[in-house]
Amino acid sequence: MSMTQHAEPAVTSPPAPGPKETDGRTSERPLALRLLARPEVGVFLGAAAVYVFFLIAAPPVRDGASMANILYSSSTIGIMALPVALLMIGGEFDLSAGVAVITSALTASMLSYQLTMNVWVGVIVALLVSLGIGFLNGWMVVKTGLPSFLVTLGSFLILQGVNLAVTKLVTGNVATDDISNMDGFDQAKKVFATSFDVGGVNIKITIVYWLVFAAIATWVLLRTKYGNWIFAVGGNKDSARAVGVPVAFTKISLFMLVGFGAWFIGMHQLFTFNTVQSGEGVGQELIYISAAVIGGCLLTGGAGSAIGPVFGAFMFGMVQQGIVYAGWNPDWFKAFLGVMLLGAVLINLWVQRTASRR
Repeated sequence: MSMTQHAEPAVTSPPAPGPKETDGRTSERPLALRLLARPEVGVFLGAAAVYVFFLIAAPPVRDGASMANILYSSSTIGIMALPVALLMIGGEFDLSAGVAVITSALTASMLSYQLTMNVWVGVIVALLVSLGIGFLNGWMVVKTGLPSFLVTLGSFLILQGVNLAVTKLVTGNVATDDISNMDGFDQAKKVFATSFDVGGVNIKITIVYWLVFAAIATWVLLRTKYGNWIFAVGGNKDSARAVGVPVAFTKISLFMLVGFGAWFIGMHQLFTFNTVQSGEGVGQELIYISAAVIGGCLLTGGAGSAIGPVFGAFMFGMVQQGIVYAGWNPDWFKAFLGVMLLGAVLINLWVQRTASRR
């Protein structure tokens, strides 16, 4: 017998097929739950509920012209809600957005009228002023480390006072002069405040701008490096800076983007009504922020989308015009709006909790 023995290799039979075990983190959830986890879905359901409610309560809403008015009202909110939403995703607020719209319109109007210049000169100067306000807000937030809530609250008060005081000083009134007869007005009106007919329904150009801006914002957030920067600085700016994200540039540029939105809506208001009331704009910033929050943008930053605020703005426009078409007392508008918005937020919360259950 040999002193050494060769062991036969062990043969291990494969285990019987059975259910694959997972740790719960990598398991694929059903498509329905994954869709419900998206912040846009909750606000979409809320907007649909508001729409159906007014279809029943206000029959004039079913008319094409009425829906065009609703979309127009939504677009003037939605165009500003988009940059405000991007800023919130980046972790900041801008409480001066509402009065900044009026500042832009006042600048273009008074500069053009008082100096008897082509209105396009006023439009360009107003753009520079709006971008400058956004830059200063962003620079103050980045350099001082103060909360953007405090910085832009200060900007809000400053702009509110300047709007009224300068307008009275220059025009002797609380409103600017009519600029409809000035050079360049007709061309500027075609850009910022024109309309066109579709099937006999008058459509305002801001509706088109609103949808185009939403598409661009969505592409930026989801397909560009800058979009990644926005989410990164909103989630954790220190971690973002550690991996090379230009935090200061990103935040300042987002504030300037809000300034651009304020300029655009300011020009629309100016060339729609030919004059500007210096005391307007107060409270609009809350509507812009609310549309973004209802659209799924977290108050803490780092999460959100551009599509959600589109539905959020539609809800505002639907309620604002729906009350009129329903023939209700407009004094109840704010209260009714608050109820509808709270309901939409609760629906959004319920949808997200439902999606998180297994």
